[in-house]
Amino acid sequence: MAESLFTGTLQTFDVVGIKEDLSDVITNISPTETPFYSLIRKAKTTSRNPAWQKDTLAAADGDNKQVEGFDVEGDTLSDPTRLTNYVQLQDKTIVVSDTANAVDTAGRSSELKYQTAKAGQELKRDMEAALTRNNASVVGNASTAGELAGCLTWMETNTDRGVGGADGGFNTSTNIVDAATDGTQRAFTEALLKPVIKSVWEAGGDPSVIMVGGFNKQAASGFSGIATQYRENRGRSQAVILGAADVYVSDFGEHRIIPNRFCSARDAYVIDPSKWQVMMLQPFKTMPLARTGHAEKRMLKVEHTLASLDEAANGVVADLTTS
Repeated sequence: MAESLFTGTLQTFDVVGIKEDLSDVITNISPTETPFYSLIRKAKTTSRNPAWQKDTLAAADGDNKQVEGFDVEGDTLSDPTRLTNYVQLQDKTIVVSDTANAVDTAGRSSELKYQTAKAGQELKRDMEAALTRNNASVVGNASTAGELAGCLTWMETNTDRGVGGADGGFNTSTNIVDAATDGTQRAFTEALLKPVIKSVWEAGGDPSVIMVGGFNKQAASGFSGIATQYRENRGRSQAVILGAADVYVSDFGEHRIIPNRFCSARDAYVIDPSKWQVMMLQPFKTMPLARTGHAEKRMLKVEHTLASLDEAANGVVADLTTS
């Protein structure tokens, strides 16, 4: 039997003045992890064009043998290679009116502090994207911003690219790091990954990390070299097999597979973290800007570059499908 509404009943739809119930919790699922920046070394620089050197040993010579008593001749010697990158200045600017900062807002005691904290997380994400991208270095001038060459740009020794792809790398004639050229995309397979790991190992690197986007993280989970993982369960309950591929075991050791939301989704980075360094000219800093009206201003900034201490200790499987 259908119920009827008593005549004259006042419902909420007609009530004026219902008090708003706004939660003090602000939900933000935007990711803030910066895997590449977190893994590599940090250093200071006092130049907007810092330089460093790398060197290699001569190839091992199993026929190195000398006749007793013979005079010696000088071996062919080589000097180190001088490398350089340019700093990139990144910032975020916050302007909050005095009125906006004075009103009572849910979820934060100060609009200015809240927006400043959020901008700091955004700047950190911007930094990760710059460090992992495939952009040529840019000197910069009075009207052009300087730009750092990201890690993908440096790699030219241990690479596997799709049809039409070409390596970038450091150009000793121009002191510029040239960007790589994209090739035809193809599926990420273990057959592509294994030769790159071998090549990095033969060059002397320790490629302990494989960094990929989300799609290719799942592709890597299907490789036969993935170490089967179990979650330890106490008592009599059965062990749980983890579906995520966190460790790939090759003939040359274990390699952590790390997903990165900000790296190139079409490339698999084979990385020796000890051979990269973030060089800071201006570390993270929050600065008040001059007041010009009824608002407070803040600027967050960081100026940095990426040093590839030896790109041959790293590699890339490039031009992968992403869907």
